[in-house]
Amino acid sequence: MGLIYCSALIWSLRMGNMPRPKLLLLLALCVLGAEAVDRSNFKTCDQSSFCKRHRNLQPGMSPYRALMDTVQMTPEGLSMKVLNTRNKVELQLHLAAVNINTARLTIDEINPIRERFRPTDALSKEPTIAEASILAQDDNSVTLGFLQNKAVVTSDPFRIDFLVDDELAISVNSRGLMKFEQYRKRKNNDEPAEGQENGENQEGEKQEGEGDEEKPVEEEDEPGMWEETFKSHHDSKPYGPSSVGLDFSFPGVEHVYGIPEHADTFALKTTTSGEPYRLYNLDVFEYELHNPMALYGSIPVMIAHNAQRTVGLFWMNAAETWIDISSNTAGKTVFGKMLDYVKGGSEMPQTDTHWISESGVIDVFFMLGPNPGQVFSQYTDLTGKPAMPPLFAIAYHQSRWNYNDEEDVKNVDAGFDDNDIPYDVLWLDIEHTDGKRYMTWDKHKFPTPKDMQDRVAAKGRKMVVIVDPHIKRDDNYHIHKDAKDHGYYVKSKDGGDFEGWCWPGSSSYLDFINPTVRDWWASRFDLGTFEGSTKNLFIWNDMNEPSVFNGPEITMHKDAVHYGGWEHRDVHNIFGMYLPKSTYLGLMQRSHGKERPFVLSRAFFAGYHRYGAVWTGDNTAEWGHLQISIPMLLSLSVAGQSFVGADVGGFFKNPDSELLLRWYQAAAYQPFFRAHAHLDTRRREPWLFDKETMGGIREAIRARYALLPYWYTLFYQAATRGMPVMRPLWVEFPQDTSTFATEDEFMIGYALLAHPVTEAGASGVQVYFPGEGQVWYDVDTHKRHNGGVTEYIPVTLTKIPVFQKGGTIVARKERIRRASSLTSRDPYTFTIALDKQGTATGELFVDDGHSFKYRDNNRFLHKNYLFENNKLISRTMDMNGEFETKSWVERIIIIGLPKAPTTVTIDGVRDIMIDKKNLEFRYTPDTQTLVIRKPAVNVAQNWSITLQNLPCCYMGGDRGEGLGSYLCGNR
Repeated sequence: MGLIYCSALIWSLRMGNMPRPKLLLLLALCVLGAEAVDRSNFKTCDQSSFCKRHRNLQPGMSPYRALMDTVQMTPEGLSMKVLNTRNKVELQLHLAAVNINTARLTIDEINPIRERFRPTDALSKEPTIAEASILAQDDNSVTLGFLQNKAVVTSDPFRIDFLVDDELAISVNSRGLMKFEQYRKRKNNDEPAEGQENGENQEGEKQEGEGDEEKPVEEEDEPGMWEETFKSHHDSKPYGPSSVGLDFSFPGVEHVYGIPEHADTFALKTTTSGEPYRLYNLDVFEYELHNPMALYGSIPVMIAHNAQRTVGLFWMNAAETWIDISSNTAGKTVFGKMLDYVKGGSEMPQTDTHWISESGVIDVFFMLGPNPGQVFSQYTDLTGKPAMPPLFAIAYHQSRWNYNDEEDVKNVDAGFDDNDIPYDVLWLDIEHTDGKRYMTWDKHKFPTPKDMQDRVAAKGRKMVVIVDPHIKRDDNYHIHKDAKDHGYYVKSKDGGDFEGWCWPGSSSYLDFINPTVRDWWASRFDLGTFEGSTKNLFIWNDMNEPSVFNGPEITMHKDAVHYGGWEHRDVHNIFGMYLPKSTYLGLMQRSHGKERPFVLSRAFFAGYHRYGAVWTGDNTAEWGHLQISIPMLLSLSVAGQSFVGADVGGFFKNPDSELLLRWYQAAAYQPFFRAHAHLDTRRREPWLFDKETMGGIREAIRARYALLPYWYTLFYQAATRGMPVMRPLWVEFPQDTSTFATEDEFMIGYALLAHPVTEAGASGVQVYFPGEGQVWYDVDTHKRHNGGVTEYIPVTLTKIPVFQKGGTIVARKERIRRASSLTSRDPYTFTIALDKQGTATGELFVDDGHSFKYRDNNRFLHKNYLFENNKLISRTMDMNGEFETKSWVERIIIIGLPKAPTTVTIDGVRDIMIDKKNLEFRYTPDTQTLVIRKPAVNVAQNWSITLQNLPCCYMGGDRGEGLGSYLCGNR
């Protein structure tokens, strides 16, 4: 069962929540299986009957035909019926252009005996229908045109082809794998199904002998259609089979990405010889690497990319989903592909995918790009832009299961100050509660929680506590009593409150599908209701897959019943998102909508990025888990979830000092930066390690804090444009084919490339510098590297290869304080890395770092910086914004400047009056670096700095670095 469940059983033994003989037997079993995931606890496709049925379909045998005589063009788009020629069941198809360069396809039953669930809360709002028209129509096809796109619907066999600029981009049902299992009543052999009495089939059509030419072929019942057993768990399936499936092909594409969450490669693998990728939110401890097994969250979004275009697909379905992937280039080496070309082979690369869900409708969005940034914008136009986090949330977080008591919190907090290591947030896990009753405090260990939070807040810091969705069944516990009395729990198939086992022992689960429950939950975070909480306390939602220790696959039974009569099978993957959504709304209400919440969630679905951050769950202190964190975070990022991270050091087991240091170095350049560890691991506060390790950790954290202005600007870009913060190389270099499968390095925004060291004892790494004709600079030494090549870069234990792209400008604050909130008045340093044309550009976003005033009152600065023709210009990007700040420009560093100027002057631009003056500077020819000291201009102002190129005074000497320099300016 794993260490985490053993801990829960030990707790049950202490509390007397389970009969002792049964619990001792379970403890023995869990210890035997504690070293790794037990695959037998989780289904394969063959064990999931609907997946098996769909996977057994043969390509090219599609029974579906679009009925051209039913085509209608309405204000909502194109509609027609699709006929299953075997059982004569008709389905309703709608195809519409929505928003910008996006299409939506829905296929559903006509007059079904039971409504199908649609997870529309994944969308931020109903998409806007865009202009489209029928361009052509004949007996076998109809062509819908919108913008530069066409959608060609072919009748027999049914398929849809999307063309962008007259080039085929996506094909739907081209392999004929569509399958739509309509709801029907279970019948005996001599009884007609519901809706088929009096000679009619389900849609009310006459059967053979009543005017049809062919008799419908009824689908034979197969095992698992009407009931199913997995291990000891029985699924009653009262409504029978209801699965849907469809295939999508991407011509010209070798690489597809996304569909998190899996511990696998970034470029998704083919699955023809193994298991499909599975999307089904599950609590999987010590998960295996390079495996398509389901993990904690699900985002059914796939991105397809080649050198010509990027497109995306969003399968909006919240039920258990499996995705098969095949490719005609899979397994071929580069040499093999070249040999095919030399031999005259003309086969175009193509990736084929097959999507299968247990219930719901076919509801698919096609984001047609055509470039990566446009696809990200199109997806977040549908699902909403990511939440703008408060500044503290993107700084460093210190966590553990568990900090023992208030004295422990006090000592850990002081330890960071004593060792000159900044941090922003201290976390408390489940042991802070009164017997796992969430929103309570252990009165012996945490007797004065408000005072504790106030002491931490006095240093500019925050705290986070865990609040899980399973509620201890204790009539003296106010949360449980209110929920039970009001009927707020998920119900079992028999109508009583669903009960399962989790950390508190016997628990019930709040039904967050119910809007009333979500509102009630949000009200629990009011300062007068959540006893012991303050405005500086934020929330971590865990175990919300939901985790049910004694449930099938350690989750809730599929035939449990939710608000509205939905079965859990219908809503499973979106269910976990509703807890952090409700928590987010509660924190919003707590501040009367003034302060930005911070919420971390383990389970998620499409659209969760509107509310908070996620992490990769219960990883392990092993080098392989450090390595896999990069592709896992990239997969989340391209699927819209920008605020992502992995537990530094690994949750399970004990990292040695080298692994821990390398993990800090990697995580310092990833969006969510938190150290966390299991209850049974050794303490890992940085000062508990040797001096060199602690020093390396300190430098990694301080590097993160110096770059917070740049990180904050990237999160603003995500919140306004949908651009991921952590990006695969191909997002910035979409035509560089060498980047398409890269997963050991990544971009932080538009300017920085990081290649973490992820192997023990490494003395160097192979770094690929993308972009033919691009230049890159080491952020520490300013050494120049050319793009389009791979170089061996030596590393020391304290060095992580990070490079700034030529042509970019990055803002830093190099006065490191003990918390980010204390830097609001500190000066900026701008690093300008020139491209081969001697130009560079960058952005800076500034506001108060915590409120919604930037959004509601235009209290912000959004600046653009442009360097060209030896002149740096600061301009306001968004004239609607206005913000007063004491921060000024302390230093400007220009890298890649071929020769020293004779003078550097600063002046105002347009209506901004600044006294023109000469500035002091130093030029180092070996690295072609110019450092301009103290422009001393407020960052809110518009200004320009001009370099005039006349000879300077050479100052010999190496300053201990073997570098000569020029000293110029006022001297």
